[in-house]
Amino acid sequence: MLTTVFYWILNMSIFGSIAGLIVLGLRKIKGIPTRLIYVLWLIPLIRLWITVYISNKFSLMTLLSKLGARTVAVDPTIAAVSMTTMNSIKAAQSYNPLVFGSAALESVFTIGAVVWLIGFAALILAMSLMYYFAKKEVKGASLKEVKNASLLYGNIYESVRITSPAVYGIFRPKVLVPAGISESDLRYVALHETAHIRRADNFFRCVAIATACLHWFNPLIWVFLKYCFIDMELACDAKVMRSLDEKERRQYAASLVHVRAPDRQNLFASAFGGAGMKVRIEKILSYKRLTGSACICMFLLAAAIGAALLTNA
Repeated sequence: MLTTVFYWILNMSIFGSIAGLIVLGLRKIKGIPTRLIYVLWLIPLIRLWITVYISNKFSLMTLLSKLGARTVAVDPTIAAVSMTTMNSIKAAQSYNPLVFGSAALESVFTIGAVVWLIGFAALILAMSLMYYFAKKEVKGASLKEVKNASLLYGNIYESVRITSPAVYGIFRPKVLVPAGISESDLRYVALHETAHIRRADNFFRCVAIATACLHWFNPLIWVFLKYCFIDMELACDAKVMRSLDEKERRQYAASLVHVRAPDRQNLFASAFGGAGMKVRIEKILSYKRLTGSACICMFLLAAAIGAALLTNA
């Protein structure tokens, strides 16, 4: 059973990496909004967890099947529509149940499965401890008293244990700010962190981290995780920019510098001055609101990319 799970995780890792590399390539296209790029990270995320998809002749996997990847059909009595899974390792003679071509090959995958499970368990334990210490930072925080009535969000807490504002928690998230933060910076911190909460970014952050733990053996996964978190902050900035004028955007960029997060920060907290500071400031200062027609085009582009990458041959 463990060997079978590991075999299909390897396959998911390969096709998830292909989808992730495509998203990395799309990041280089200046005309694509950062909010769309962040949404597109869902595609490799899904690919890294699910192996069975609807068959589609326009899928990118159709091209990959011609280059060597094998398409394995799902039992039609189980699925009402044509469902397939992609196999690029091709180390088995049959797939339901999984039977390897030789005893030696099966032994290699069995050993690999044990090593993978040990690494996965160790990382989950390490990440659980990091989450525990992140929650400890919330303890002792007191509700922030704000003079400006427009900042009475009721969810901003002050703590002497942190040096940069961030959202902590998943199901009942709180905005924590360092003691002594200026009220001018607090306004933009509140806008940014509230956007994180409304978009459930801390939940998706945890899912992304769990995905990286599942595929810990694949170095590309850790690269994807880094850029996914950068794009999370860029998308959040873009959401805030929609409600600010040009002068306020410059003040927002200045606040990012004032309350910049330390180089080492907790993976489970969405920090206000997080990753990619230089890029974020450039994006903020050059922000332009999308027109209605541009939004429609971006939606159609996302749908086309999703249809090509979230279907099988």
